[in-house]
Amino acid sequence: MENVTILTHPLIQHKISRLRDKNTGTNEFRALVGEIAMLMGFEALSDLPLEEVEVETPIEKCMTPMISGRKLAIVPILRAGLGMVSGITSLVPTAKIGHIGLYRDEVTHEPHEYYCKLPNPIEERTIVVTDPMLATGGSAVAAVNFIKQHGGRTIKFLSIIAAPEGLERLHTAHPDVQIYVGHLDRELNKDAYICPGLGDAGDRIFGTK
Repeated sequence: MENVTILTHPLIQHKISRLRDKNTGTNEFRALVGEIAMLMGFEALSDLPLEEVEVETPIEKCMTPMISGRKLAIVPILRAGLGMVSGITSLVPTAKIGHIGLYRDEVTHEPHEYYCKLPNPIEERTIVVTDPMLATGGSAVAAVNFIKQHGGRTIKFLSIIAAPEGLERLHTAHPDVQIYVGHLDRELNKDAYICPGLGDAGDRIFGTK
């Protein structure tokens, strides 16, 4: 699929395997999510535009490339998406951070918005939406809808693991969004959980049940 990248880097795959292990505790799980997000962000941001600026080195003045235009906007889908923010801000500390709050109906599995706050002006920024799990795709589609309604245009979506059903749904709804996935899992089960998955990412990041 165009605009879909399944990342195969050995470090990402190794760290995802550690996430899957039910014996991986909260502290290590949280650290791994940040590390994976940084590795994914390194790949996802490889097309940021550059411009030549003048810098004075200890030796002489020179023209050298720096990221041009408005800075990055990171928009985690609450709450699990928060776990990926630190990894990306370690790459781009000047990034602005927005938030989209969604909850999933336990019967229909469809998302409902309860909070949306985006950096302004959002239309001039490259927007990175984060959510460790791309399951049914409902929350991802809804989040991108909200961002576009607010004027966002250049959008990237980062997910650590995805189900084929969710990836297809997001790509079909928003074919212009660049999607980066750490690992494409087998399927969704009847409860709309990714299999083999890693359980509930939010609970494992924040140590809740």
